[in-house]
This record gives sequence, structure tokens and C-alpha cells, in this order.
Amino acid sequence: EAMNNNVLIRNELRSEWRKVEEVTRDAFWDQFQPGADEHFILHCLRESDDFIPELNFIAEVDGNITFGPLCVLKEYRKLGIGRSLVKHSVEVATKMGFRAVIIYGDPRYYGRLGFRCGEKYDIKTPTDKFAVALMVLPLVPNIENLIGGKFYESTAFNFDEKDLEDFDSTFPPREKSITESQREFQVLQSLKYKAD
Repeated sequence: EAMNNNVLIRNELRSEWRKVEEVTRDAFWDQFQPGADEHFILHCLRESDDFIPELNFIAEVDGNITFGPLCVLKEYRKLGIGRSLVKHSVEVATKMGFRAVIIYGDPRYYGRLGFRCGEKYDIKTPTDKFAVALMVLPLVPNIENLIGGKFYESTAFNFDEKDLEDFDSTFPPREKSITESQREFQVLQSLKYKAD
């Protein structure tokens, strides 16, 4: 556990899974697409072989879960909670012996946290392209000489839309909208290019 101002960062408990899925759904609703699928991805990740419970953190502010493994509720953004959680996660991952953190994320956010485009480390998509949103954070010195290759997401990201609909139907109904952030995300997601 780590305390930063009024924020408590700790491992998620199994009894909190549903609450964290609700927070994740609320935080991502209409952010990158009409509705959200991140809460279902989180649900699927926990059941996959790729799940690392020791790196599954949440943040609490005044006893309320405000940050799940993937998100910060809108009313708690721009308070440094996400930065604190990423920093804590990176410290634990480093102690566990991981050499790097590789994610798909918005470079405008993750770049401020030290992540760099995968191209710098010769990390490509499964289709052998560099992607602007494929971000790498080295956890050991001189990693440029140690890595390279293709990044494959967990199979938890490959789900049937019907399974998502069934899962989402267990949450309160919400109206889906088209937003500017979705248009920005589509542009970021499309920025892939072949290596020279």
C-alpha cells in the first residue's frame, strides 16, 4: 500500500471486482467509442493467464474507489491520481523483475509519464508496423539493446460482441453518444506505419 496525499493505492480485492468494473465503465463511457468495453476487458483479463494480481492496483480517495486498473473517474481527473498509480505500479513491476511496460495508450498522456513510442525500441504491432499509440516504458538501463519484436495484446482483448452485450446488460442502462474524444482516438489508433 502507498499513501499519496488523500489517495491510498493498494491491491484490488476480489470482493471489489464488480465495483471496479462499475468505475471502469463510468470512466470510459463514450470516451473512445459509443458506450464502453473496458470494463468487460478488465473482467476478461482477470480470468486470463496474463493477469498479474500483484500489479492490479486501485486508488481510493476518502474511502471511495476512484481509479481502477485502467481508469480515473472524470470527477477525479487532473489531480495526479493516475500519475501516482502508474508510478506505484512501475515501482512494483521493477521490483518484480520486469524489464519494460508496453501498452497501447494516448501518447499525449503516457508520454508525460516517461513512455515512448515503441519505434524507439523496435517494438511493432503483430502486423509488423509501428503504431503511435504503442508505448514503451523501460524499467532497466540500456534496454534499447535488449528488446525488439512484436507486441501481442492479451487474448482478453479479443472478445465476442455478444458476450460484451450480455455482460453490459447486468449494469444500469446508459445512452451512448458520439464524442470528439472518439474522433481523436480513431485518428490515434489509425497512425500505424511500416519501418523503413
